[in-house]
Amino acid sequence: MNPSILVVYRPAAGRYAAQFRSVAAAAADLGVRTVVLLPTGWEAPEADGLPQYHADLDDTAAVRAAVDDIVAEHRIERIFPLFEGDVLPASRARRDHGIPGLTPDQALNFRDKNVMHRRAEELGVRVARSCRPDTLGAVTEFAEKVGYPVVVKPSAGWACGNTYRVNDRAELDRVWQEMGDDRHEYRVEEFIRGTEFHVDSLFQRGEVVFAQLSQYTYSVLEYRDEPGGTISRKHDLSPQEKRILELNAVVLRGFGLSTGVVHAEFFVLDDGGIVFGEAGARAGGGSIVPAIEAGRGINLAGEWCRLELDPGHRPAARLGPEIGTEYLTSGEYGRITAITGPEELTALEAVLDADVWKSVGDVLAPPSASNDVLGWYVCEGTDFEDVRARFKTVRDAFRVETEQA
Repeated sequence: MNPSILVVYRPAAGRYAAQFRSVAAAAADLGVRTVVLLPTGWEAPEADGLPQYHADLDDTAAVRAAVDDIVAEHRIERIFPLFEGDVLPASRARRDHGIPGLTPDQALNFRDKNVMHRRAEELGVRVARSCRPDTLGAVTEFAEKVGYPVVVKPSAGWACGNTYRVNDRAELDRVWQEMGDDRHEYRVEEFIRGTEFHVDSLFQRGEVVFAQLSQYTYSVLEYRDEPGGTISRKHDLSPQEKRILELNAVVLRGFGLSTGVVHAEFFVLDDGGIVFGEAGARAGGGSIVPAIEAGRGINLAGEWCRLELDPGHRPAARLGPEIGTEYLTSGEYGRITAITGPEELTALEAVLDADVWKSVGDVLAPPSASNDVLGWYVCEGTDFEDVRARFKTVRDAFRVETEQA
């Protein structure tokens, strides 16, 4: 059998299509075929001509059984899960068949935030104080100790789904009722007040071969109130920003990463202290991948594939100007009757790329997660403030009209 890779791919809302294409193209360049595992009932035109299999991707046993069938027919060299929720099932499938990559023990460091923070503490990295919501009394005591607000979040969640900022005891009582019998799947953290950064990294054999530091322009927990934006930090880094890059390498190496791609988040406090937030063993979500591609000239997902398959490969990234990206959002709800298209956005000065996921006829409802948006755009500027000013220009040019659905 010829060598192949397996991509676990969820073609929902177009968020991962570019990543999928980049991985498949990188594999093809190296003479390796791509096999695709899709959710049951889904089709993916971008995977036409490739061997395709289906499984309930939310059922780990079903994923492992599907991989058993795939491995019987193809010589799978690596497995690439593009979505956060597929990282742990993919690691178990690797273990089943001796395929190199993150093991389940290592993957838990990137998926279970209880494990993640405990391991970071062992590495000497500061994390938010936390507790498990075993009882309402335990959470109340913790909140009184650290002070409101506190954050209640799933221990293995993503994109702020089912995540709550709890400002007082009355809100805590309400959230406690919403968690109900599932409270064992949650954790409670102190609310960190500081500037939030993220680092998008590529590792090969335990060494950093690429790292891009960026700063969020909003509070991730307040995605309902403002568009999600992030701006690269390449030039004239502060001591705290340089320290984030150092701690990022410490954390990822300590989590057991050998070769792969990671999106990690850190906070810089007003006193200069640095707190580790979390890390996912996948490329950054939303428009982070196209922003880095526009600014640095590499696609993180494609580079991950090349690093896995070619031990001698190194990313040929450029430096360039500062790059920013922001989600496209709207306060209008109902059926879309008119919406600005990506061509109109890229015609604006300094806009490098854009994608609009919604179209006329789609129905808009209030967002339920931080990536529940209409699309994104990427622009460039001379520095952080210049890019942020350009955000407003693009935001003002984006129009959505709706009618009652």
